Amino acid sequence: MPKEQKCWLVKTEPESFSIQDLAKQPKQTTCWSGVRNYQARNFMRDGMKLGDRVLVYHSSTDEPAIVGTATIARESYPDDTAWDKKGNYYDPASTPENPRWFMVDIRLEKIFKQPLPLAQLRGVPALKEMELLRKGSRLSVQPVRKAEFEAIMKLAK
Repeated sequence: MPKEQKCWLVKTEPESFSIQDLAKQPKQTTCWSGVRNYQARNFMRDGMKLGDRVLVYHSSTDEPAIVGTATIARESYPDDTAWDKKGNYYDPASTPENPRWFMVDIRLEKIFKQPLPLAQLRGVPALKEMELLRKGSRLSVQPVRKAEFEAIMKLAK
């Protein structure tokens, strides 16, 4: 019996990698690497499954917003950016034999015609418990309840 599809949100800084950058990738797919928070890593490593839906959120901008959707195209595997001594995400405690960090592949599903800004989301009663809207929430990968995902998809239409 197949497991129920889960929903997630991933944050990205559009100056580093935007949803438009994802659209330009071969097969509109990329690895979601460089996550260096244990709770976010655990969501990726243990929770994200093939076909799960993903909201893409642009953070660290003048108007942070959910800008589109993606799906999980490959389940977690070791994040090799942790092994690049010259890279921004190097972690000497992570090795190919004993990886500490993991990544998933995501595939673009849809870019919203209009981004859904954080200020607008805060006014939606169906989203009042959403992790993204919690004060102090900084996780770059977080679960989204099915009803929250559906409410966001209605707003995006």
